[in-house]
Amino acid sequence: MNGLALLTGNANPGLAKDIAKHLHSNLTEVLVSRFSEGEIRVQIQENIRGKDVFIIQPTCPPANDNLMELLILIDAARRASADRITAVIPYYGYARQDRKDQPRVPITAKLVANLVVAAGANRVLTMDLHANQIQGFFDIPVDHLYAINALCDYFLVKEMKNLVVVSPDVGGIKMARAYAKRLLAELAIVDKRRYSPEETEVMHILGNVKGKNAILIDDIVATAGSIIEAVEALKSQGVKDVYAAVSHGILSGTAIDRLRKCKELKELIITDSIPLDDSKKLSTITVVTVAPLLAEAIQRIHNAESISCLFDVTR
Repeated sequence: MNGLALLTGNANPGLAKDIAKHLHSNLTEVLVSRFSEGEIRVQIQENIRGKDVFIIQPTCPPANDNLMELLILIDAARRASADRITAVIPYYGYARQDRKDQPRVPITAKLVANLVVAAGANRVLTMDLHANQIQGFFDIPVDHLYAINALCDYFLVKEMKNLVVVSPDVGGIKMARAYAKRLLAELAIVDKRRYSPEETEVMHILGNVKGKNAILIDDIVATAGSIIEAVEALKSQGVKDVYAAVSHGILSGTAIDRLRKCKELKELIITDSIPLDDSKKLSTITVVTVAPLLAEAIQRIHNAESISCLFDVTR
């Protein structure tokens, strides 16, 4: 595509290549390496003067390295006289601290937004933010996409019957309702008590789930503790098969061991917003791609076309 330049760091080069393929384009040659002491070295090895630059870089683990790569790539593009710089962040890290809910804690989601803007980004394209209000932390345009189409299409192909979509908490009801509408399923809610950012206890299941096939919907699976708690609670209520559809598969800490031991979870479906290492691959984990979604959004932004049809979860 004329005037378009696609750049990527080391966070998720596979996704970046798939996006470029859908756009019938090539990735711009970029050197992203380390100096001997570990500092990040970046050099854009092609002319991008006057181009519409899209930097594809999720800030997934290792979050600090990938965030710094993103910021340095943005700075390099700005100093190379790019016409416009869009930070394509399929997974926005540091998003779980989005408000001051305890004494003496930071709002890291806002801090990262400030850093991205200060580095020189003109626009942000992201997907399934942990909290929708993070869009307002930026003083530049933000396009917020959802993985609902890719995840729903997976279940529609399976032609599953007698479905119930389960929200992991009250905050996820709107998204769960959108999934339920597309899958022609009923809706249920997990009532849980949170003791820490990674420890919860399921108290009740609100809704009729007995004898149904359940699909748990969430935006992030980190240690998998919350999902497994919910799976066990659903099975105790007479659910037949339990699936989990999650936008971002961080799978940190003991997540893989937990999932390997959890026989009640039939399948975990995640997107490729975060790369899945070979060490984390299980027969019960399925990855669906969001490359076509991001590619279409990039094309529409580049051509100054509306992308509202891509993030309308109510249709």
